[in-house]
Amino acid sequence: MYWHNMSYKDVATELEVNPEIGLTKKDATERLHKYGSNELLTKKNKPLIVKFLEQFKDFMIITLIAAAGISFLVSLLEGKCDLVDPIIILLIITLNAILGVIQETKAEHSLDALKKLSAPNALVKRDGAIETIESSKLVPGDIIYLEAGYFVPADARLIESVNLKVEESSLTGESTPVEKEADLILKENTILGERHNLVLSSSIVTYGRGSAIVIKTGMNTEVGHIARMIMNDEAPSTPLQKRLANTSKVLGISALGICIIIFILGLIKKMPIFDMFMTSVSLAVAAIPEGLPAIVTIMLSLGVQRMAKKNSVIRKLPAVETLGSATIICSDKTGTLTQNKMTVTKIHSSDGEERMTSTLCKDILTMAALCNDSILQIDHKEVTTTGEPTENALVIAAFHNNINKQKLELNYPRVNEIPFDSTRKLMTTVHKMDQCYRVITKGAPEVVLKLCSNIYSKGSIHCVNTSNLKDIVKQNQIMASQALRVIAIAYKDIPCQEPISSLEKSLTFLGLIGMIDPPREEVKASVAECKMAGIKPVMITGDHINTACAIGKELGILEHNREAISGAELNTMSDTCLAENIYDYSVFARVSPEHKVRIVKAFQTNNEIVAMTGDGVNDAPALKAADIGCAMGITGTDVAKNAADMILTDDNFATIVSAVKEGRGIYDNIKKAIHFLLSSNIGEIITIFVAILLGLPTPLVAVQLLWVNLVTDSLPAISLGVEPVEKDIMKRKPIPPDHGLFADGLAFKIVFEGIMIGALALSAFYIGYSVYDTMNGTFISQPLIGRTMCFAVLSLSQLFHAFNMRSHHSLFTIGIFTNTKMTLSFIICVFMQVIVISYAPLAKVFKVTPLTLPQWSIVALLSFLPIIIVELQKKANSPKDL
Repeated sequence: MYWHNMSYKDVATELEVNPEIGLTKKDATERLHKYGSNELLTKKNKPLIVKFLEQFKDFMIITLIAAAGISFLVSLLEGKCDLVDPIIILLIITLNAILGVIQETKAEHSLDALKKLSAPNALVKRDGAIETIESSKLVPGDIIYLEAGYFVPADARLIESVNLKVEESSLTGESTPVEKEADLILKENTILGERHNLVLSSSIVTYGRGSAIVIKTGMNTEVGHIARMIMNDEAPSTPLQKRLANTSKVLGISALGICIIIFILGLIKKMPIFDMFMTSVSLAVAAIPEGLPAIVTIMLSLGVQRMAKKNSVIRKLPAVETLGSATIICSDKTGTLTQNKMTVTKIHSSDGEERMTSTLCKDILTMAALCNDSILQIDHKEVTTTGEPTENALVIAAFHNNINKQKLELNYPRVNEIPFDSTRKLMTTVHKMDQCYRVITKGAPEVVLKLCSNIYSKGSIHCVNTSNLKDIVKQNQIMASQALRVIAIAYKDIPCQEPISSLEKSLTFLGLIGMIDPPREEVKASVAECKMAGIKPVMITGDHINTACAIGKELGILEHNREAISGAELNTMSDTCLAENIYDYSVFARVSPEHKVRIVKAFQTNNEIVAMTGDGVNDAPALKAADIGCAMGITGTDVAKNAADMILTDDNFATIVSAVKEGRGIYDNIKKAIHFLLSSNIGEIITIFVAILLGLPTPLVAVQLLWVNLVTDSLPAISLGVEPVEKDIMKRKPIPPDHGLFADGLAFKIVFEGIMIGALALSAFYIGYSVYDTMNGTFISQPLIGRTMCFAVLSLSQLFHAFNMRSHHSLFTIGIFTNTKMTLSFIICVFMQVIVISYAPLAKVFKVTPLTLPQWSIVALLSFLPIIIVELQKKANSPKDL
């Protein structure tokens, strides 16, 4: 049903109600049962236990649980009932699950915030009497009354409107209150933002009054439609989640494959079955970086803290990294790219554009401030205005030119007026001057000019002629084409008060005032930086296309008007067509909430990672559908904040650029940690695998592998999380979503470095085994010293190798000790490793023996070699680094 395409009488007939009487109480009760309460439904939350169990669906987590179970089973078969390994693994998994539940529980409050926007009460006519009822009991067909300051309780078709203006920016994106007109009958395809004969639920009446017939309630309203989209749209998996999921599968399958290969190899060599099973389990433990899930969570948490200091509050942990992967930033215009504050930017007289300091400019602003209902408030140095945005802009512009409205009203009191009327598009006031009365009229230029018989030019008054009238009309068109809202000012001086009917006659045209919601000063540089970083900035707004283009050009978002498209044009395009042509557009104007979601999904169809910024209720579905939603902290509605992944506390678009930079740095650091952990784990696998191939005793036992994975690996990996962002990070292109963690040669580096660490550990084992673990030239059955030296080199070489991971540049370029956390973790881990080997009770637990000074010297030399080898590798790849 196109309610905006019908007269209010036809609407009343369709809904079977007499506007003079309203519904009867009986009709209202019946309709309440039929249509339901005028309330928004909420999605049933998952029980806490379900949220907890869902955290265990990750492939790596399942593999770790299996490893814990096997470890426990093996210990039982050995008759030891050793619970240390499985308990440590299960504790890590449980901690990770608890963190996941906390984040998820915080995330879903959008619908509750939408409910708060609903008006608690409504003024309604029933059985011919006007009464106040709970807005939840409104039904289609109810006659409601609206006054300035009221929330609109339901979607309704206007019956009467008297200078009615409604604030709809949070629903439609319109930057200023919308004038409503009951008598309009609009085309069927009129977009939501231009349905001026309707009022929408949750919008606010800012001026005037009116009455209307309720046409939709509850979930059938426009805000209800937004609520349904929030309920139905699932947030997409982040790039990191997808990459880690793939990595988990690779690691899990690899661990299983290694177990099978080693077990079969052992059987071929006729080694004891039980020993081979134990060795296979040890290799599985070695292959899986048990600490990886917790380390990634900790690194993301560290990123959250760092970003909070830069005005970016992260609500969902994976969002930290997702922002760094963003390829598209879709931004709402009003309040995000612009200041959400109408500002006078141009004043034009019949003599041309006026400087803001000129005498005529001050005269124009003085009259604009007098013919004005806005209230100026000065509290110490803070200046605020209360009133309609256009009038506020005029008063502020005057104040900045040392024209104080409060003083003007004292010196030139208003003695008569004709209030603004949306039909006339005019406002007129009369003021007592020193020796006369001054009539001041402001309004739409095309209307004001018709009332003028004179024009002020070159310091005197002249009669209007065709030439100067044509010049003014042309200038008005130029200003309008620049997306300026143009107000004309005219006046006349009269010796005594005149009847109202003659006030707006024989006026003298004074000038045109152009205003706009201007761009934020810092945004232009941010847009340029986004482009340099390979990110496409896109403007999505409910405002008019001319305004959007003007702002877009000024900010550098678009170059030609053909890059802009309206909501009406989007309606003619299928989702497939939109996805195919989405890159042709950088500005989307006069769009609805559904359009915003379609635009986001069109980019996502092309494998783009989409960030969406916004502040209104109308932004919430798109904020949720985007890969990362960024809400404004100051002007943002609770609905937008709760649907978003992060909140910009200073409402500054520029903050998103620094957040992208931080996000890229965090992803870089996570990748470094994974690089470090996997190269270390491959080193462990190589050590055991080659020893078996060579027929040597097992060089490491399970408890030693677990110690390396969970302790001496974890602290350096976490320290990589606080590595400063590299200086050239915003000169790189975004990482494509289908780019795996091991792309760009990382897999080769991991394998090469793993072989290096494995070779060094195996060398230590062989030296210890062949030199120190002999008795009268015969190898002893338990290679205690060889195993200890292998354990020490494996652990310490990885600690040195962690420094290599800090950057793809040379350590000597970035500074060896510039990451103090890394230096501290190195010292702590070295101390712990020495204690484990040298302190007899711990040495017994870890099945090692204290080493002599010569043995420690060999360990130290072998452990330091990764620094030299990787530095040479970096020099070969990038000669300028050293």
